[in-house]
Amino acid sequence: MTLDVRPLTGTDLERVLPDVARLRIKVFRAWPYLYDGSFDYEHRYLQSYRDSVGAILVGAFDGDRLVGASTGTPMEDHAEDFAAAFAGTGLALGDIFYNAESVLLPEYRGRGIGHAFFDAREAHARALGRRHVAFCSVVRPEDHPLRSADYRPLDAFWTGRGYRKLDGTLARFAWKDIDKPAEDEKPLQFWIRDLEET
Repeated sequence: MTLDVRPLTGTDLERVLPDVARLRIKVFRAWPYLYDGSFDYEHRYLQSYRDSVGAILVGAFDGDRLVGASTGTPMEDHAEDFAAAFAGTGLALGDIFYNAESVLLPEYRGRGIGHAFFDAREAHARALGRRHVAFCSVVRPEDHPLRSADYRPLDAFWTGRGYRKLDGTLARFAWKDIDKPAEDEKPLQFWIRDLEET
């Protein structure tokens, strides 16, 4: 079956939100996120992609089945979460597009879908006149007991696409890990790419 990766808008976007919520719960349950999520929270959270004029949701389909999704929004949509992290960097939130998350079922990895997700979001950022694209990745200790033996960090993939760590720029988010009784905060490292370089 041929895989189809495409941006979704309007009723197409609205229709897949429940499937995206389920994908996020399944994929983020694995290392390094270890996220113990709920469908109700995820479905509410995803409404922001329906409601934001500058947002994008890219779907990956195997036939009619959604097997992956990637999202992004103008950074100022997340000003409450990220303003403190970017204070002192000299970067204006209004110049940055935020690549929020990518989720893809394991059996579909290694087929170029990750690149397609980044391509679509970077093209969208350029169309919005953004100068930079940024995302953040969770920071976990190397000796974490739930670290999977076959885990391969994505640093080389991100670096190969022109992203670099924005040193000292960390966000903090709380969620419940699969092995914990309650939420706690985790640090997330920002990575950034200057779109003028391409």
